[in-house]
Amino acid sequence: MVTDGGTGVASDLFIIGGGINGCGIARDATGRGLTVTLAEQGDLAQGTSSASTKLFHGGLRYLEYFEFRLVREALEERETLLVAMPHISWPMRFVLPLSPDMRFESDTPTARLLRWVMPWARGRRPDWLIRLGLYMYDTMGGRKILPATRAVDLTKDPAGKALKPKFRKAFEYSDCWVEDSRLVALNARDAAARGARIMTRTRVVSAERRDGLWHVTTEGPHGTDHHQARALVNAGGPWVEDVIRNVARINSAEGVRLVRGSHIVTKRLFDHDRCYFFQGTDGRIIFAIPYEQDFTLIGTTDKDHQSAPKDVKCTDEERDYLLAFASQYFARPVTRDDVVWTYSGVRPLYNDGAKSATAATRDYVLSLDQNGAPLLNVFGGKITTYRRLAESALAKLMPFFPRATAAWTARVALPGGDFPHDGVAALTSGLKTQYPFLTPYWAGRLIRAYGTEAAAILGGAGTPEALGRDFGATLTEAEVRWLMAREFAVAAADIVWRRSKLGLRMTADQIETLDRFMADAARALSPAAE
Repeated sequence: MVTDGGTGVASDLFIIGGGINGCGIARDATGRGLTVTLAEQGDLAQGTSSASTKLFHGGLRYLEYFEFRLVREALEERETLLVAMPHISWPMRFVLPLSPDMRFESDTPTARLLRWVMPWARGRRPDWLIRLGLYMYDTMGGRKILPATRAVDLTKDPAGKALKPKFRKAFEYSDCWVEDSRLVALNARDAAARGARIMTRTRVVSAERRDGLWHVTTEGPHGTDHHQARALVNAGGPWVEDVIRNVARINSAEGVRLVRGSHIVTKRLFDHDRCYFFQGTDGRIIFAIPYEQDFTLIGTTDKDHQSAPKDVKCTDEERDYLLAFASQYFARPVTRDDVVWTYSGVRPLYNDGAKSATAATRDYVLSLDQNGAPLLNVFGGKITTYRRLAESALAKLMPFFPRATAAWTARVALPGGDFPHDGVAALTSGLKTQYPFLTPYWAGRLIRAYGTEAAAILGGAGTPEALGRDFGATLTEAEVRWLMAREFAVAAADIVWRRSKLGLRMTADQIETLDRFMADAARALSPAAE
């Protein structure tokens, strides 16, 4: 530890960014005995980490680019993470219809190889090559829990009913779903429980090296504050380059390539619980995924983003592109009238000079600046490999903290995840028995969000009225107060669009009422109100 000029104890690490990488590093570091302070300018996961396609996946299409280490690491992580968070992550099966109309990126290593050995293919991939890729996908990561790939006859299988009749064959493989925003919040909560200081709505305005330490100035809800740390971690996501240049004021040739990924959410388009992996005639891919029981999630796009990271939204062009893409496969065309919500995020990919946004590497890059107190800049990364990224980040920082303990996070449960990976049904049934007033949807939602902690939220309630105000869509005052006290929720959007997706079911008036309630509750708890 280091003293802060007689005013207190400084942190070992100061982390800028409350997305998945920042919160993952904070959790890992505190568990090794380091003191950690984290500052996030908005809400946890308010940027890229709440705008993913919600998948723990190996990245099947990255095999096209021969990114074998990235794919293998991600595949290994799927089951490691599944065991640690069975409430917010679960296995899913993906149906990949086969068609001669499919085209693939023309400048990938695989495409160049095929042009040499099979010049007549013209951008296509023979079925045997796709099956070979799926075999690699099954075996590279040491799969034990997830089922293997199988062939599907779409003329007989229920998955074929929603598709055009021309799609007769498919392969079906495994990947995993994850509630991305909750993953971030639970990492932050676990870090805080282990001693980290998590500050949301707190912007870092400057960071400078002085006397062997980082001196950091922040502006937050309670004004300007000053901090010291032995090392600084820049996990700013899309703002990582801005932090280097305008906060730490360091000249660097390294930078990010901002790539916008947009999604649409539609009314439910099919009646089974499997997902679709669609390949287009332009070489791109999209997913169509069952979402929040009554909806379908379709995405994502890959567009270079030229504006500020905060100015991101799904454009009309991207929405129409996704609708047209999906309509190439679904028997009933998907139209604008089907769309109930859109969202978009900016991926901060390491700028490797790739020709297209699709080809830019999804691998992460950790850059350590040792010109004085250490600065670790985090570029890129996938939500699937966040835990491995955190381990790698700590490995780079360990020489500066010789008393820190070893890596520890593999398969260690996040809050609420301390039950078997296949135990959701039993846990849900038990909650329904304990609280008979819960509807099946309500009980299932609580278990999927909070796991073994769901009963703690409900407490001794014997009726819905005992849980306090009803804000709609099964959201009660008891749950809201839990999220405010334990998961850093401040405003209604934090709850209805990030800690959950209840905004899809709530009216604008209900959300406004929730916002007013939370503001009043926060004022009642503030020191000024005492």
